[in-house]
Amino acid sequence: MSANGHPMTDSTALRVQAFNTADVAEQIRATPGWVQHYQQMSPGHFAGQIRYLDLQGVQIYEECMNTRVEQNFSAPSGALAFCFDRSDNALYVLNGESRNIWITPENYQEVAVVFGPEFVQHHGLDVARLEGLFMAPLNSQQNGLFSRWLSGTLTRLAQTFDPPSRESLTQQLLDDCLYILDNAVCLDPGSLQRRAEERSIMKRIGEWAADSPDETLNLLELSGFAGVSLRQLQHTFKAYTGMTPSHWLRLRRLNSARHELLGRNALDKTVAEVAMNWSFWHLGRFSNSYRALFGELPSETLKRGQRLR
Repeated sequence: MSANGHPMTDSTALRVQAFNTADVAEQIRATPGWVQHYQQMSPGHFAGQIRYLDLQGVQIYEECMNTRVEQNFSAPSGALAFCFDRSDNALYVLNGESRNIWITPENYQEVAVVFGPEFVQHHGLDVARLEGLFMAPLNSQQNGLFSRWLSGTLTRLAQTFDPPSRESLTQQLLDDCLYILDNAVCLDPGSLQRRAEERSIMKRIGEWAADSPDETLNLLELSGFAGVSLRQLQHTFKAYTGMTPSHWLRLRRLNSARHELLGRNALDKTVAEVAMNWSFWHLGRFSNSYRALFGELPSETLKRGQRLR
């Protein structure tokens, strides 16, 4: 059944949808079903794209973004997702409990196959048996080949009037994903343990960031919230994001300011008020930092937000 309750034919089920986006908030809205919070983390005008194919219980997603983006996300509840990072051809397996935070490289591309909860139950996929593999980078010679095939399949299906049957494509996706998982090479146990500890720290930070978007912390408060020493916090951030925690906190405040400038109450705001709301006390420095990150002055963002109301 489709979202509006009408029966779906194979032709509609194999219709590839594509969305070009100009803001991280648009990128989130173009990916239904996922719990996500995005923030821009490198300079420039954001440009992204989402392509996805709904196979009634199984979806193929492809995501592209030109700037670095912090992704705080969870897969749909009850689902099993195979995510192929095309920057390093690593496979990441996620379930609905795999809440994670990380920062993408620039010009990031990812393609994913998501088996929905009903499909997982119907095919007897015992997700519990994958414990220890969730969010661990898995390497296989087939990763790059399969991710290119997935991307090419989306392109071909967007152009063809004679698609394969939904059933045959769904079965092929399941067989191929399980084959790749069976042949994937995981990190050594010691590396897995360290990564699990780092992931646990970043999960606590990610949960705070997603659940308290209007709250700001200083560096020592963030370290205390994560329950680790400042040195361990710095090491974990370097491993996961490639930046210091203080830089991350500053970028977070800039993203929050942008969200407020584009918000529903933008008509009643000034740039100075928004800057001070996010602890930017020098308006000139705030404007320069904001323009360096987003490619426009905060006053330009505010005017655009006001025009959208």
